[in-house]
Amino acid sequence: MTFALETPLAEAVGEKLAKSLARAFEMQTVGDLVSHYPRRYAKRGDLTPILDLPVGQPATIVAEVQSVQSRPMRNRRGTLLEVVIGDGVGEMSLTFFGQAWRERELRPGVRGVFSGKVGEYRGELQFSHPDYQLFEDELAARESAEEYAERPLPFYPATSTLPTWKIQKIIGEVLDGLGPVTDPLTEEMRREHKAMGAREALEKIHRPRADADVHRARHTLRLHEALVMQTALLQQRWFVRAMATTPRRAADGGLLSRFDAVLPFDLTPDQEAVGARIASDLAAEAPMNRLVQGEVGSGKTLVALRAMLQVAESGGQCALIAPTEVLAGQHLRSITKMLGPDLAAELMPTLLTGQMSTPERRKASLRVASGQARIVVGTHALLSDKTTFADLGFVVVDEQHRFGVEQRETLRAKGSNPHVLVLTATPIPRTVAMTVFGDLDVSTIRTMPAGRAGISTFVAPIAEKPGWFGRVWERAAEEVAKGHQVFVVCAAIDAEAEGAAAVEEGDLDEVPADVAAERQGPRFGVEQVASTLSRQPSTKDLRIQTLHGRMPGDEKDQIMRAFARGDIDMVVATTVIEVGVDVPNASTMIILDADRFGVSQLHQLRGRVGRGGVPGLCLLVTEALEGTPARERVEAVAGTLDGFALAEVDLELRGEGDVLGGAQSGSRSSLRLLRVIKDASLIEKARTLAESILERDPTLAAHPGLATILDARLGTEERAALRKN
Repeated sequence: MTFALETPLAEAVGEKLAKSLARAFEMQTVGDLVSHYPRRYAKRGDLTPILDLPVGQPATIVAEVQSVQSRPMRNRRGTLLEVVIGDGVGEMSLTFFGQAWRERELRPGVRGVFSGKVGEYRGELQFSHPDYQLFEDELAARESAEEYAERPLPFYPATSTLPTWKIQKIIGEVLDGLGPVTDPLTEEMRREHKAMGAREALEKIHRPRADADVHRARHTLRLHEALVMQTALLQQRWFVRAMATTPRRAADGGLLSRFDAVLPFDLTPDQEAVGARIASDLAAEAPMNRLVQGEVGSGKTLVALRAMLQVAESGGQCALIAPTEVLAGQHLRSITKMLGPDLAAELMPTLLTGQMSTPERRKASLRVASGQARIVVGTHALLSDKTTFADLGFVVVDEQHRFGVEQRETLRAKGSNPHVLVLTATPIPRTVAMTVFGDLDVSTIRTMPAGRAGISTFVAPIAEKPGWFGRVWERAAEEVAKGHQVFVVCAAIDAEAEGAAAVEEGDLDEVPADVAAERQGPRFGVEQVASTLSRQPSTKDLRIQTLHGRMPGDEKDQIMRAFARGDIDMVVATTVIEVGVDVPNASTMIILDADRFGVSQLHQLRGRVGRGGVPGLCLLVTEALEGTPARERVEAVAGTLDGFALAEVDLELRGEGDVLGGAQSGSRSSLRLLRVIKDASLIEKARTLAESILERDPTLAAHPGLATILDARLGTEERAALRKN
């Protein structure tokens, strides 16, 4: 039987196996299977003798099972399986938790290839849950050992029931029956970019005979991904620009002019430049689709407000959607204050959130539906079917990474092709902007408003210097004594409960120290820290309040208002205060378990202080040891205030997220091989190539392969997702 990429997987591998692959990897078609690429290869020279294995590094060895022992785990149900393997000179152990079934295949005398990260437990080398492939017989073992030492051996993303060797076998069988594959590149493009044919690239990436096969196949498939993605994004940009919308022009002496006339400070050069660009976009007959990125505190909200005033002059309504109740409430207060009493009375800024009482929400909804409220600020409540607008002309999405594309489109659909402005305080590298936001125009605010006192950041490594922990709280008390206020951020609400849950995931007495550390929950929780600080000599007399996501919205809002008024000295919170909370008198940000936060999160949290004329202090408290990736991440944040530099670091650690779909995290990306930092130059080439193709051939009539793949890969859901960015 000959398969095509669109052939249902069940027809190629059988119903039972297809269900397993769908459950484990969301595969539905032959195309999904053959694009499940190896995550790495055992290359020539990787087959290291056991005695030379480097601790902490991934390695691949050929060895023989010496002994197998299983025993019950002490602190949880299940079995610990310990397998000793040797290569004739040295020995090491393999450990498997709760996988007693492996004892049936890992029998003494069996040989194979074993791969994993080298650990050390009680002075002995160890692989914990390694990948392995066993040889079928002794002759094959000798031949395969030599072959695998010379040829790249693929290792796939796998599960306990679908190990890498089984996936390799399934893909090999399907490749044997795979027919011609549609190629997005013409023959001329393949020659110019040194690419293989699409069918050959799939063959070589799964069954390479040499390292060169892997490199060229990866290059080809990355180019395919980049070209399809950039072509889709450029088509979407054209699609948006072809829409018609109501131009929103500013008038002399209108709302915007009146606002600017009483503004008590000058705009920064970047605010002026970006504001002028937005003003021009709003006056056009095609809808604006612009992203504004800028550091925390760079004045993005002011730029958005000036744009709202321009839209409101024509009677249009503006909707600002924020990710949290706290931030939405603060945005409303900030906007109302900036407008002043006269403009506020005219525009009637209105808050609409899910936590409002029924009478409050009904009253707010009527203001919005009637058009009385020309500025509406809210959370997901704005997306409700019950929320309607009289004339929604402008949508502002704050911290867009908190919203999926479906949510953004739901709000935009409440108007007639309204202008859209996306704000982010997470600086975005150029290649990410070109990839993730390739259908948006991007503006950047780099200059900061005058009068900022700056922030000093320090790492407090309490595992190495325990005495520093007490000094952190003394330093906080000193800031309060100066009349300032302090944020304390924890990674958990209740660390004891979360730590207990983490211990349940594995028998920590049975695993190496580095693995155990990864499984343990956060050390510090809001409840424990607040309780401890109430007894600490340096902090027991401070006015301390807790804040976290399980609290009702009105209670969170009351606490933040009290903190902003200066009625609270210290707020112990989760990351509910990460985005947008503005308390100019707050001077100090203490982040506990700092290694548990991402680079971007740490930078955002740090930006909550040093916002007024008060110098900011950020203390990153961590138990991560020097030289570990977690510690390096924290040190990177302490080393620079440049969010654009940190964005590069964050991207490498976090992944790109789902570029062409609704997922926002980096764990499931529609990019299989392409990486937006490492492949920056390739993406730029692909964008240039896509621009050239569409300029000469907008319908892709002369590029049927590319058109077919776009239609196949970007079905209704992805096309809709692109329109929603």
